[in-house]
Amino acid sequence: MKRNAIEQLLMWKNSAERKPLVLKGARQVGKTWLMEEFGRLYYDDTFYFNFDEEDELKSIFETNKNPYRIIELLGLIKGRKIMPEKHLIIFDEVQECSAALNCLKYFCEKANEYHIISAGSLLGTLLAQPKSYPVGKVNLLNISPMTFDEFLAANDEGLYNYYCGIKKRQHIEEIFHNKLLDEYNYYLIIGGMPECVQSWIKHKDPAEVSRIQRELIELYENDFSKHNGKVNSGRILMVFRSIVTQLAKDNEKFIYGCIKEGARAREFEEAIEWLVSAGMVLRIYNVSKPEHPLNAYKQLNHFKLFMFDVGLLKHMAGISNEAILLKSDYQFKGALTENFVLQQIKSLYDTEPKYFAPTPASEIDFIVQDGTSIVPIEVKAGESVTSASFKNYLKEYKPEKAVRFSKLGYEINDSFVNIPLYLAGKIRDMTE
Repeated sequence: MKRNAIEQLLMWKNSAERKPLVLKGARQVGKTWLMEEFGRLYYDDTFYFNFDEEDELKSIFETNKNPYRIIELLGLIKGRKIMPEKHLIIFDEVQECSAALNCLKYFCEKANEYHIISAGSLLGTLLAQPKSYPVGKVNLLNISPMTFDEFLAANDEGLYNYYCGIKKRQHIEEIFHNKLLDEYNYYLIIGGMPECVQSWIKHKDPAEVSRIQRELIELYENDFSKHNGKVNSGRILMVFRSIVTQLAKDNEKFIYGCIKEGARAREFEEAIEWLVSAGMVLRIYNVSKPEHPLNAYKQLNHFKLFMFDVGLLKHMAGISNEAILLKSDYQFKGALTENFVLQQIKSLYDTEPKYFAPTPASEIDFIVQDGTSIVPIEVKAGESVTSASFKNYLKEYKPEKAVRFSKLGYEINDSFVNIPLYLAGKIRDMTE
């Protein structure tokens, strides 16, 4: 399968400022596959070490700080000499050996000619803790579930090639528009978890996809129960299970009382931080003003939580495939569509997306900073596109750029651009 992160890994490999790389992301998003595929494509040989499966590896890092000695010992274990530049070294499940994670500092300082990539389960929660990894001595890369364009590349190569060729102001023929909308609907059902996508390509069995999604959610919830750090595992689970309820409200702002009656921020804010760091949820903040720089106006007590994968959210909400495929209206349709859009756009801008809700009755779904421009984004789940909030925003603020996502065709108006939902990942191409 095609993963866009391969291109980022190649940029890392060729960078003059390259440091040991640490991949972050939720479990099962394809980090191990990415590392091994990258090694296969761009190196003469790959040396893979798994600290969960090979417990004896830990002693090498616990008793040595000399990177050249570590390389020598790792080569002895594999029976082959590890060469700088030509070979890729992979440390998987590195969270099981803090000494290995910390040794990356010594590779950066003394042996940076060796190319090392590390990854692990729930590594983001470890990196969020002070003094738990060599700050400034590693490069970091977030790995997410497959985006819509990656899903399309895996599912229909011809349609993907057409998708890649779509440019600003280009007419999209109705036949391709309808085909891409169909694939968008499939993506809402299947999501971007690599195992789900692979199963769909191989079997085209929605029941099998649903089974995998159920097992993945159980896997994540089991991870919470095993967590024995300072954050209460029960509270992590309660926050995770409340996300569907939070998004089902007319106002999707996170309300602690939706977790349990009488809940307070001080009880659950650490659990939320844990889930965000683990890559399990996406958090976006409200801003008090839609002005540059957006981060200066972030309201820390006003935020929304979305799932990191739209297919898992669809499964957790219990939405039937029929409701999505037959264009039915259902309570959760808007939230599911917003989750999809956020997944596609969250890494496209230097500043993370926000939202703007100046009053309870007025809200712009997303607001992003593109250079010094502030771009409002309205998300519509279908072809009914009336929005008083969006109309009023355009009238009051007169933004240079404005975007509405919907199932309507691509159209550039005087005050905004209507972009079909399937092109969310190409928002910058379609507006520049």
